[in-house]
Amino acid sequence: MDLGSADEHRKEIANRIRSLREDNDLTIEDMARATGRSAEEYEKRESGEMDLTFTFLYKCAKMFGVDITELMTGESPHIKWYSIVRPEEGMHIDRHSDFEYLHKAPFFKGRLCEPFLVDVPYQEESQNAPIHLSYHKGQELDYVLKGHLRFAFEDHIEEVGPGDTLLYDSGRGHGIIAIGGEDAQILAVVIPEAITNGEGII
Repeated sequence: MDLGSADEHRKEIANRIRSLREDNDLTIEDMARATGRSAEEYEKRESGEMDLTFTFLYKCAKMFGVDITELMTGESPHIKWYSIVRPEEGMHIDRHSDFEYLHKAPFFKGRLCEPFLVDVPYQEESQNAPIHLSYHKGQELDYVLKGHLRFAFEDHIEEVGPGDTLLYDSGRGHGIIAIGGEDAQILAVVIPEAITNGEGII
């Protein structure tokens, strides 16, 4: 995807966010609180001036009561019984710092989790910098497919590699970077708060 089309796609999504906010009689301040942003930053994201991260989109979709697929594409999920998505297929979410997300079941209706193939590029400048932490209520399972990662959970740091599995409370601060001089890839499964009770799956 070239820069021009990426910008156009971001603005299309931003327009859907604005329309859904207005349809739900929500103010910019309401959405800023729901997404954990300042009103100024929220407004820049809604206008398409800033990148739309996965966490931001996920929180918007939850606030509007829509599937993240509808927010991204304008199309509602329609597959009822099972979904097969081939290796190179899926719904791209191109922006989260430099991560690339590929949703692996975007059109399965009523799904209870959000499965993503996530490419995590190695960046030399991030090796000695604090790891950016994200927050989204629920749980997340990350399975490392290739490469090595440094995982931060609040003030805990772990290093993981191929075959390792992480499961954690995603409502607490968490983040990853690729280490070892090579890119990494994980299968990330986001489990919404709606199907957990704070101690496990209901």
